[in-house]
Amino acid sequence: MPAAADQAATQLSATLKQAFALHQQGALAQAQELYQQVLQVQPENFDALHLLGVAAYQAKDPAHAVELIGRAIAIDPGIADAHNNLGNAWQDLGQPEAALKCFDTAIALKPDFAAARYNRGRALRELNRHEAAVESFDRAIALNPAFAEAYYNRGNAFLDLQRMEEALDSYARTIELKADHVKAHLNRGVALEALGQLQAALESYSRVIELEPAHADAHYARGNALLGLQQHEAALASYARAIMLKPGLAEAHCRRGDAFLQLRNHEAALQCYSEALALKPDYDFLYGTCLYARMLVCDWSNAEQELAKLTAKIEGNDKAAPPFTVLSVIDDPRLQEMVAARWRESMYPPGPSLPEIRRHYGHDRIRLGYYSADFHDHATAYLMAHLFEHHDRSRFELIGFSFGPDRNDEMRVRVQAAFDRFIDVRNRSDRDIALLSRSLEVDIAVDLKGYTERARPGIFAMNAAPLQVSYLGYPGTMAAEFIDYLIADPTLIPEESRQHYHEKIAYIPNSYQVNDARRRIADRRYSREELGLPETGFVFCCFNNNYKIVPSTFDGWMRILKQVDGSVLWLLEDNPAAAANLVAEAGRRGVDGKRLIFAGRMPLPDHLARHRAADLFIDTLPYNAHTTASDALWAGLPLLTCAGHAFAGRVAASLLNAVGLPELVTSTQAEYEERAVQLATDPSRLQGIRKKLADNRLSTALFDTQLFARHIESAYLQMYERYQADLPPGDIYVRP
Repeated sequence: MPAAADQAATQLSATLKQAFALHQQGALAQAQELYQQVLQVQPENFDALHLLGVAAYQAKDPAHAVELIGRAIAIDPGIADAHNNLGNAWQDLGQPEAALKCFDTAIALKPDFAAARYNRGRALRELNRHEAAVESFDRAIALNPAFAEAYYNRGNAFLDLQRMEEALDSYARTIELKADHVKAHLNRGVALEALGQLQAALESYSRVIELEPAHADAHYARGNALLGLQQHEAALASYARAIMLKPGLAEAHCRRGDAFLQLRNHEAALQCYSEALALKPDYDFLYGTCLYARMLVCDWSNAEQELAKLTAKIEGNDKAAPPFTVLSVIDDPRLQEMVAARWRESMYPPGPSLPEIRRHYGHDRIRLGYYSADFHDHATAYLMAHLFEHHDRSRFELIGFSFGPDRNDEMRVRVQAAFDRFIDVRNRSDRDIALLSRSLEVDIAVDLKGYTERARPGIFAMNAAPLQVSYLGYPGTMAAEFIDYLIADPTLIPEESRQHYHEKIAYIPNSYQVNDARRRIADRRYSREELGLPETGFVFCCFNNNYKIVPSTFDGWMRILKQVDGSVLWLLEDNPAAAANLVAEAGRRGVDGKRLIFAGRMPLPDHLARHRAADLFIDTLPYNAHTTASDALWAGLPLLTCAGHAFAGRVAASLLNAVGLPELVTSTQAEYEERAVQLATDPSRLQGIRKKLADNRLSTALFDTQLFARHIESAYLQMYERYQADLPPGDIYVRP
């Protein structure tokens, strides 16, 4: 009998060894069958249970692995490897807390267990305990200096912490140990891109593609770097390759749309966005982007239903749209605030931040930083240049932070010369720019971009200065705790709307919008024939961007044209598709499409000069003329507006009040249309308004840059004084 028992034990041992050998060779099914044979004879065999659990884990069945390894540990709880393997199974089941307990037990049993410390770091990352994860990876590396995966995952933890330089160092060590580590090269590119080192990031992504030509995500990432480098055609090629390899990669379709949009191929952009949305209907913020692309080409098919759906998504607190895209379609400051808050929560959540900012720098002059991507031939520069030149240098020191292109055009040269210091930061990360601002001891940081194209809110999310202000670029609330003040005026934000603006408001007298009274108007007198206008008849015009033209505004315009015989509507031709769609929409409303005349873009002095050929500028709602309104008034062209409820829809009213023409501000669509017809059919009345505008143009506040400079400086001083007195931000009212 003992001999038979010994023989059975020997046979069982041989079966277990055979199973283990097959297991090591990767023959999981055969190994599992043999482990089961052992367990049929010895249900409490630790090794068979443990290894069968490991095989289940490797066969992508972590739930079964947890059961089997758990049974093994119940038999012998003192084996570190078993606890480590159980932790891996829990990790795959999405239970990092349970996994962490297992890894801690494994380490308690075997303190020099490098793999368990590495796995513990992975679990800590899943739990967003990134600092602790770094420490765990460090311990694993100390035990095994050649542990490439530990370096790689430490890099990922540093990436989570936005400590990009340290992440790069970890990825470099990974690549030293394993030159073909695809993920390390890929994430190295991500870190470089975050640091603004796009060319180096591009090289990393290209290396991934060398190693793995069919890596769709690498082609996608390469496209992103190329898009950041403004190499649009090359970016399109990379996105196309990514899509060919992975047709369902919605992100590549979406970013391809962004590239087409920057190339002003609006129809192709819309197609890409639509494809991305079809692939991923819940794609964050894409619904609004897609609707915005439709508005760019004036494609109003199903516009009413789409707007209702967008509104429902916003009310449901969905990630429905980027903030800027809703300004032209929704005239409700409450909904705009909800959209901005959702965007801020998603894109700039509280996370690893810089140390608390130093208070009270104590300078003789307030250091005022202006941050923009538009210090070149751009509307912002045209409006702001004279203000920069007129700031009181006895009180303020000006620092310009430019993260846009350096085109070396006339406006760039002029703006750059207006600052005490002007710094090109386009190749720096948000964190680096915030640190630079702190090192320069900026007292007040003024964000001129908000949530518009090429904006960098991340700079301000990291607190670039003790006081941070939103001005001019984004006409609405940023709904961000890191923005202290929004510069506005009483027309823009009436008392009934104040609750929907997260920032404290610095109310400027007259109008919030600065203007440059030195803007040159060309001497040339354009004939109507040169501009494609009829020789006779009333010329209504609107040079706003086409996306601001919504169906309700266009309906009103067509009713106006029908009531004014021989009149035409002169519009900016932003893109051919929009022009064609507007002509078709006119026909659907019973108006000959030939009564719509389209103007191409031209240099600003000439553009201002051609305003003389128009009779009346008629505005859009819910997104008014802003710079285009100033252009018209500066050129002597009366502008008629309908004031909405939200900031973007009240700007033209603000400008008209500041130039002394409140009679051109209406409050309802019916009043707006009636006033337009009255002015078009009563030449003497319109001539009186023209004369009043001519008289007021240089005698009222709107184009008095020096006066505006004193007012905005008073706002800055009051902000600064409150801060110096350790008072929190509060609404500021600048006296005229």
